[in-house]
Amino acid sequence: MSSEVMPTEDAVRSVPDDAPEKAAESGAESVTPVAAERTAPTGRESGRPVLLVIADSLSYFGPKGGLPADHPRIWPNLVGAELEWDVELVGRIGWTCRDGYWALIGDPRVWATVPNAGAVVFAVGGMDTLPSPLPTALRELIRYVRPSWLRRIVRNTYNWLQPRLSKLGRPVALPPKVSVDYLEQSRAALAQLRPELPFVAVLPSVHDCEAYGRVHRGREPAVRALRAWSQRSGVPLVDLAEAVRDNIFSGDANPDGIHWGWAGHSAVATAMVKTLQEVR
Repeated sequence: MSSEVMPTEDAVRSVPDDAPEKAAESGAESVTPVAAERTAPTGRESGRPVLLVIADSLSYFGPKGGLPADHPRIWPNLVGAELEWDVELVGRIGWTCRDGYWALIGDPRVWATVPNAGAVVFAVGGMDTLPSPLPTALRELIRYVRPSWLRRIVRNTYNWLQPRLSKLGRPVALPPKVSVDYLEQSRAALAQLRPELPFVAVLPSVHDCEAYGRVHRGREPAVRALRAWSQRSGVPLVDLAEAVRDNIFSGDANPDGIHWGWAGHSAVATAMVKTLQEVR
């Protein structure tokens, strides 16, 4: 097997023309990407294993908003420091398990990292469980509305409707069966390339977000489906809710009610290190 990871022709065809746009996600702060030069050698250059994390914004938001991927206090980098590994964080706000799969098969940073990876963590799935009474595709298409004055009206209308309709609790952004299917496709794809590579997934976090009506009825069905998949596949699960519940409902988390404070990141890092030490 070549050490270079290349996408299959079918995988390339399956990648959508438009990357999922979640920057307008209700309840999340608007984020302007922060450029940060890489100050340390990559895993390929340093010879150290790389922790590949495919994630939603929970992995790089702190108590005041979005942070660059090399920020030392976000949980992936806390884990990397503890294990003495390099970290490659690939993520975006609002990503679901489906978006994580698309990143796996469509992002060249992922392909470059897999040969040097010590483990892969799919830290997605929380967004899947949130109420999405209006079609996800509608949110993703708002950015394309023209002229700009009409786009503002559409966005404001969406943001007005979302918290009110979220109190229904359904439908969710992705049904549990679909989320698990994308996780299994991701696990199987990596197992074909590197059968020995540890693969870790997560159970959804909790939230106290007004933009989602403080409703999270989709979490328990997702947890049941994920645990059943874990038993079938042998993939270990890190319970984000157990790690961050106290932090989310304290005054130290992000005011948006979804993203964690530093105590939450530290607790997730502790749980993740324990799991990785057991499987590597």
